[in-house]
Amino acid sequence: MATASRRLPVLYRRRVTRGAKHLLLIGFGLIMLYPLLWMISSALKPEELIFREPGLIPSEITLENFIEGWTALAHPFGYYMWNSAIVTGLSIVGNLAACSMAAYAFARLNFPMKKFWFAIMLGSIMLPLHVVIVPQYIMFSKLDMINTVWPLILPKFLAHDSFFIFLMVQFIRTLPRELDEAASIDGAGYWRTFFRVILPLCTPALATTAIFTFIWTWNDFLSQLLYLNNPDNFTVPVALRTFLDSSGESSWGPMFAMSIIALGPIFGFFLAGQKYLIRGVATTGLK
Repeated sequence: MATASRRLPVLYRRRVTRGAKHLLLIGFGLIMLYPLLWMISSALKPEELIFREPGLIPSEITLENFIEGWTALAHPFGYYMWNSAIVTGLSIVGNLAACSMAAYAFARLNFPMKKFWFAIMLGSIMLPLHVVIVPQYIMFSKLDMINTVWPLILPKFLAHDSFFIFLMVQFIRTLPRELDEAASIDGAGYWRTFFRVILPLCTPALATTAIFTFIWTWNDFLSQLLYLNNPDNFTVPVALRTFLDSSGESSWGPMFAMSIIALGPIFGFFLAGQKYLIRGVATTGLK
């Protein structure tokens, strides 16, 4: 009885501590979700009430912002989502193809100055986008590629994103080298070993690369604003910017409504690949 009576306060304190931690996490979660909840609430309000009623619960609900926002620009908003889908899809293909081959070379092959080039690749991760955006713009301008999607897509096929190369290198290094030796004994060369042995085992790392590429490319604003000047080529971030007019009235309600629609593909793609994302990050030493 005495032992049981001593355990009760300990169990009680543990439950109180656990409950306090859960409440704290829920509070932080609500703080992080507040901007998204406010945007959803604003999209459902009449435009004149968005800044007049700062609360999350609208006094009047309307879908007019969604209807107006879908047809407010030169093209229906689905047109710009299709442009973003093309750029994002090709960017994913480029990163998966180029970064996986570069990672295989760094992880498995031997070539002159391998460590030096790997160090240069790691150093390029630390360079901010603003350092390279100007010389890239000059280069694409001389190639007459401005106002096309090529400046957004072509670097992906040239292993431009060093972060994903590093991620895949770390993953490939965890694979046993006996697999390569067995393939070599069977007469497989480097290419066949890569496509038939290494690549199928890199599914978690490839899924992680695809998810991050999708999110970063879909949300990219600076590069798309810089290279795309024709409204027919606008992607979702640039199209959303056109709802805000610095010299006239800004359509806040339609912009919030279309922003919610633009978030849909991101949530869907992330939820579909969440399992592979967690597995890929956990197995590449990036815990």
